[in-house]
Amino acid sequence: MNPPGYQLPGRHSIMERHAGYAAFRAIAVIQPAGNGSTEDAPAGNGPAGNGALVGFAYGFHGEGGQWWHDLVCNAVAIARGRQASDDWLADSFEIAEVHVLPSHQGRGTGLAMMQRLAAGRPEQTAVLSTMDAETRARRLYRGLGFTDLLAGFVFSGTDVPYAIMGAPLPLREATPRPPRLERPSRW
Repeated sequence: MNPPGYQLPGRHSIMERHAGYAAFRAIAVIQPAGNGSTEDAPAGNGPAGNGALVGFAYGFHGEGGQWWHDLVCNAVAIARGRQASDDWLADSFEIAEVHVLPSHQGRGTGLAMMQRLAAGRPEQTAVLSTMDAETRARRLYRGLGFTDLLAGFVFSGTDVPYAIMGAPLPLREATPRPPRLERPSRW
């Protein structure tokens, strides 16, 4: 997401709170040192202390009293009815964050993270919010069976429109696209 520096303390606080929610699950993709280009990957403490973080995702069981859950439940109820809100959010796995470095996008990293993150979850549905635009992320989510519950949704404090999406669990099996071919340095 590359937020401005002044937002980092708030983001850190939100993520710490999320980690304490029921049935929290996180996935990280660490590229070992020396395995390809990591020009935009920060050095990290991977399994051997010498890897680079190239992606992470996490989610948790959604329930009343959580800011996103309550806000989205109400918005879906207003737009689609209380039954639709209950069907999608009463027993949901809320996917809060999914991030892959730009240099590693389009290689199946996001797909693999989403499948592992949602595998074996006891909830009936998975829900998330993403920018309301035709992005790689939104295409990935659609490929996994997510559909729009709300489009053009604006969270307080921002003017960026989001799509609220939901999918039944287990997620649909998506076929990864073939890896993109790197063009040789001399053509």
